[in-house]
Amino acid sequence: MRRLFRLLIRLFIFAFVIILGIMTVKTVTFASKQIIVQPVSPVTISEKAVQNLSKAIQLPTISEPGRVDTLAFLQLDTLIQRTFPNIDSLLEKNYIHQLSPVFKWQGKNSNFAPVLLIAHMDVVPIEESSKNQWEALPFSGDVRDGFIWGRGTLDDKMSVFGILESVEQLLKEDYIPERTVYLAFGHDEEISGANGALSIANWFKQQNIRFEYVLDEGLIVLENALPGLEKPLAMIGVAEKGYVTLQLTATLKEGGHSSMPPKETAIGILSKAITNLEAHPFPAKLDGATRGLLDHAGPEMNFPFNALFANLWLTEGLLKWQFSQKTTSNALLRTTTAPTIISGGIKDNLLPTTAQATINFRILPGETTKTVADYVRKTIADDHIQVKEYAGSFGNNPSKVSSTNTFGFLVIQKSIREVFPNAVVAPALVIAATDSRHYQEVSDNIYRFLPMQLTNEDLSRIHGINERISVENYHQAIRFYRQLILNSCK
Repeated sequence: MRRLFRLLIRLFIFAFVIILGIMTVKTVTFASKQIIVQPVSPVTISEKAVQNLSKAIQLPTISEPGRVDTLAFLQLDTLIQRTFPNIDSLLEKNYIHQLSPVFKWQGKNSNFAPVLLIAHMDVVPIEESSKNQWEALPFSGDVRDGFIWGRGTLDDKMSVFGILESVEQLLKEDYIPERTVYLAFGHDEEISGANGALSIANWFKQQNIRFEYVLDEGLIVLENALPGLEKPLAMIGVAEKGYVTLQLTATLKEGGHSSMPPKETAIGILSKAITNLEAHPFPAKLDGATRGLLDHAGPEMNFPFNALFANLWLTEGLLKWQFSQKTTSNALLRTTTAPTIISGGIKDNLLPTTAQATINFRILPGETTKTVADYVRKTIADDHIQVKEYAGSFGNNPSKVSSTNTFGFLVIQKSIREVFPNAVVAPALVIAATDSRHYQEVSDNIYRFLPMQLTNEDLSRIHGINERISVENYHQAIRFYRQLILNSCK
């Protein structure tokens, strides 16, 4: 027995040494994927640029289901014409929809596939109850304390005007791109983009125009993004999650008086179903865009975090567990489940025969709206509950995952490194929906990146209270778009 015990100890030590050796080799050879480029000297940005964005913020271009403020968008169009005279006079302009313009900047070489820069001009509304919590009025466009304040400074007028400022600047310098550049600005992204981006994409398809790459809003340069990563992380969205909202309806044949409740009630059955869904989340996966994020960020991290990312063959389970503890990172790993509306009953002493819950799912690439509905039915496993797509939901499957080995990704990566030289660049998954999903039939290479550097605390300002962007951040955005155009059109 003693001899067997010594043998087991030796085998354990041998296995430990082998595993440790493999981990060491993989960590040492976990090579950086950051390209080496020289930072560009920051170009001077016109003092008027900040005021131009401020004026745009003052126009409440709000889109809500069934309602778009047409007058505000027409005023914004007039502002663009007056603010950017070279764009207005030198670029071809089309309105695929009355409120969504497309600009064409003709390049010198027709053999090059064009590129497309997109953004959206609409913004989400403000909750009346939150107005007194804003440090500056939501549509004031105030410029103070080094910030531009108001709805749209982060999502997404800063991108619209950042692109326009960069193009106007290059036109003033008599620059002519080698390849054609298109600019497209939707007016209804916040309510699905069906009349704006989708109409524009269909027009491009009809014109048989295909793009080398498409760049939309999306991820950002985030400070303190990952433990062990001291540098800011610039994430390029190479895919985005899908979206579906399902309605769960619990139905019983009889209701009755609340003084004689049965063992099962409609509300109780529905509550149990929701609890089951929350207790059994969709499986976590470390693949696709999220795996690319770990592969690009991992080599730049301090020990022992770089060792964890370099040895996913051993640490994947641990990382899944760790990422699942935080809402932001959990959303990168799995299809998420979010109950948003619940209803049932009309009187305090009357048992309802039906109860309903509305649940929103953000779908991981590799899954579909159908597989989500199937998983929900299987998890609930109750014949009393009907599962169907919520009326009015603009359900869509996840996007395709764009490659990182393309001209588009490489030129975006290069431009980021030139303008944000301290940033680590990595592909990543966008957990929200953008207009870019409508352009999948006109380009194989779609990317999502907003050139602004934020902290984790700033993230709550997007669609939230006290939305703002620093003046320097906005200047950097203009510099990025300028550099991207120059790099794309050599």
